Amino acid sequence: MKEFIQTLKNIWSLKELREKILFTLGIILVYRFASYISLPAINLAEVGDLLEHYKNQGGNKQGAGLLGLLSSFTGGAFSHASVMALGIMPYISASIIVQLMGMAIPYLQKLQKDGESGRNTLNQITRWLTIGVCLVQAPSYLTSITQLFLPYAQFQSAYFQEPNSIMFWLPSIVILVAGSVFAMWLGEKITDKGIGNGISILIMVGILSRLPEAFVQEMAVQNGKGGMGSIMILIEVLFWMLVVLLAVILSVAVRKIPIQYVSRAQARGGVNRNLMQGARQWIPLKVNAAGVMPIIFAQALMFVPGLLTKFDESNTFLAGFKNVFSWQYNVLFALLIIIFSFFYTAITIPVNQMADDLKRNGGLVPKVRPGKETADYLDDILSKITLPGAIFLSIFAVLPAIVHGSFVQTDAFALFFGGTSLLIMVGVILDTVQQINTYLLNHHYDGLMQSKLSRTTGY
Repeated sequence: MKEFIQTLKNIWSLKELREKILFTLGIILVYRFASYISLPAINLAEVGDLLEHYKNQGGNKQGAGLLGLLSSFTGGAFSHASVMALGIMPYISASIIVQLMGMAIPYLQKLQKDGESGRNTLNQITRWLTIGVCLVQAPSYLTSITQLFLPYAQFQSAYFQEPNSIMFWLPSIVILVAGSVFAMWLGEKITDKGIGNGISILIMVGILSRLPEAFVQEMAVQNGKGGMGSIMILIEVLFWMLVVLLAVILSVAVRKIPIQYVSRAQARGGVNRNLMQGARQWIPLKVNAAGVMPIIFAQALMFVPGLLTKFDESNTFLAGFKNVFSWQYNVLFALLIIIFSFFYTAITIPVNQMADDLKRNGGLVPKVRPGKETADYLDDILSKITLPGAIFLSIFAVLPAIVHGSFVQTDAFALFFGGTSLLIMVGVILDTVQQINTYLLNHHYDGLMQSKLSRTTGY
């Protein structure tokens, strides 16, 4: 504990690092404040009653899929009709679209290889595409909140403007688009002048903002059961810490591929004779190279099975797909995650390019010929480590459904035991700690995470 306090003092003593942290905290406060500003056409005082009524009608389980994910990413702004309701998600969607289109469009491929100027152009394309995504999502969001609550006559006072009028739609769409662009700008400012990846930090803050409320609700339910409530809360917290530890391991786990570099003079004299004189390095292939993207892709598709219930509403099997805690939903969810893990890893890890770069720079994998054989070798290793990574990722994704009911009582707290939220929190915190460590080590201070794990993985 004494060493940790000394590390905090070291962080505060570095002026540049201190200013970056304070700037980041200031931007976070602005973002959180803006998330509580409601749309001008919405009566914020009535929104809480609307949401509570919807939950009592069973909407908490039906809306806990993709919509619940969006709400958690925005810190509740999505479900509270805030000016920041769309949050940073349109920018994330635009970034994914640009990344996927980069595989098929030669112009985008060229920009990816043009260095700083190419990245700047790609960023501009992503920003404009973000506005386009907002123009699609904003009307959809307004449609959802009007169709959801209009049937309840007792809640019509929630709208200052007639929900079907142009004075409701046009200003609300403009404000929602502006709010999302403002969130994107705040994230970029954190990246430029703060600490960590700004976009990721805003998402993490939105997720963490709902944790205290979820924990208080869980405590209230457990304490209402009698004397065992406090013990169960303690067990839940310990188990949650274990889950977080496993998520950290999944995030940093790598398979190291040894690489041997030899100089051109050594290569001319014979690689075999001088092999051991070269510099040995490693290619770290992550076990979970796809990150949380397979979960996001899978959740985006999970609304489709729920739509099938409209064709046969009496079918109890199909009805299970509307509940994120049902076994039907989670079995299909896990299978989709495994499929998308292989898909996203295949399109984002360029093994052929890695093999060409190695060959061009005089590097080789021991006992493997440079070129195509090296690419095939890396692809084979990547496929083997992706399978256990995808399985563990799917387990994390369905863990909330496993612990819900039998172990954790409330829906909100159960969702923190896995899935996208937990993995994003772990990944962002590790990335931010790594950047802080870099500043400390550059000034000859000990980092926040001095362990064998941090020395071997860089975290």
